[in-house]
Amino acid sequence: MIQSYQRLLDGNKKWVETKLTLDPEYFQNLNKGQKPDFLWVGCSDSRVPANEITGTESGDIFVHRNIANVVVHTDLNFMSVLQYAVQVLNVRHIIVCGHYNCGGVNAALTHTNHGMVNKWLRNIKEVYAKNSSLLDSISDFNEKANKLVELNVIEQVRNLAKTSIVQEAWKNHSLQIHGWVYGLDSGLIKDLNVMMKEIEDLEPIFRFS
Repeated sequence: MIQSYQRLLDGNKKWVETKLTLDPEYFQNLNKGQKPDFLWVGCSDSRVPANEITGTESGDIFVHRNIANVVVHTDLNFMSVLQYAVQVLNVRHIIVCGHYNCGGVNAALTHTNHGMVNKWLRNIKEVYAKNSSLLDSISDFNEKANKLVELNVIEQVRNLAKTSIVQEAWKNHSLQIHGWVYGLDSGLIKDLNVMMKEIEDLEPIFRFS
């Protein structure tokens, strides 16, 4: 246990040494502030680190992660992140990135009582209910789960567009919302081509004046 903990601190020292070898002013420049173009809404899964799988550096992506990359309008944590990213950092792209073989999605497909987590998984079950005709026609569990991963990402892209924060931003500058899925078995990101970039992309009932 102690050795496992210590290796994180040792790893940090090696990482610092590597960065300073490549650029002696790396941390001084990083300390000046951040101006990322991207907000990443991803899953908390330890196998899906935003910077690593996109080949980007510290300061390039502002990140929010939760179980199964869900956008919940009553989640003050997420809404605060969204507001800061859009109104203060002026990000130009919001990326919802799910991943295949997602534990949260797999759990939502079952009837198991997961305790407190049930409240969160309810959001994914709602996506299933909305697409039950399609999903019920898929007999293979893994195939069904992967399709739900994609449908969940699409739903969260739409949920982002329904927020007043995003809609206010659309009035003032360019902001695009993208839906991606990461493949754990390939390392590749799949663009679902569900980009939303203006108020007209949303049904009138969800639009704010």
